[in-house]
Amino acid sequence: MPTFGIINRKGGVGKTTLALNIAAALARDGSKVLLIDADEQGTSSDWGNTRGDDPAPFRIVGMARPNMARDAMSLAADYDYTVIDAPPHEGPINRGVIIASDVVVIPIEPSGFSTWAADKTVEQVREAMVIKPSLKCGIVVSRKISNTVLGRDIREMASPFGMAMFETEIMQRIQLAEAGTLGRTIFEHAPNSAAAHEIEALTAEIERLHVQELQDSSEAPKTANE
Repeated sequence: MPTFGIINRKGGVGKTTLALNIAAALARDGSKVLLIDADEQGTSSDWGNTRGDDPAPFRIVGMARPNMARDAMSLAADYDYTVIDAPPHEGPINRGVIIASDVVVIPIEPSGFSTWAADKTVEQVREAMVIKPSLKCGIVVSRKISNTVLGRDIREMASPFGMAMFETEIMQRIQLAEAGTLGRTIFEHAPNSAAAHEIEALTAEIERLHVQELQDSSEAPKTANE
C-alpha cells in the first residue's frame, strides 16, 4: 500500500498534472487508488468536480492541513496506492506530505528557478529520512521543451542534489493540458499518445523505486531479538 508524494515548493512545475495522471496510471489495472489533495488551492479536487456525474478512476480527498500525515497514512491503509498532490510552498503541510510518503517525487522544469526551489524540498526530504530511513526520493524532469539548452542541461543542474533522477522525462505536450482542462486523464483523452506513454513509464519507475525500498529493508541486519 505505497504512498507517492508529488512535491516541489515552486508552482507551475506540473505537480497536479503528474499526480492526477500517475493516479490514473496506477488505477488502470483495477487497483484501488486514492489521490489526496493537500494543496489549499484544491486544484485536484476542482478537476474532479469538472467531471460531474462521471466519477474519476480514483478517489479524491482534500486534506490541506498541517497535521495531515497521520490521517493520510491511516486513510491510505484502505487503498492499493495513494498519491498526494502537495502545495507549491514549503511549510508544515509539505513536511506532512513527505512523512506520509514512501516515495517522494520532485518534479523540476528546465529552469534555474525550478532547480533552486527544489533545493529546499530536497533539504526537507533529507530531514525526514533521519526519522524515516526507508523514505525514497526521485527527481523527474517535467514540462521539458525538446531541443533547448536548458532541456539538455537540466540533469547536470540537478545532480548536486544527490538524489536519484528518473530516466523518464515528461515533455510539455498539448494533450496533457487538454486532458486537464476537460477533466480527463491522459488515458481517457489520448491513451495512445506520447504523453500517455511517458506517464506510464514514469509510474513504472516510481513503483520500482518503492520496490527497491522494500528490498533494502529486507536486507537490513537483523537485531538480536529477531
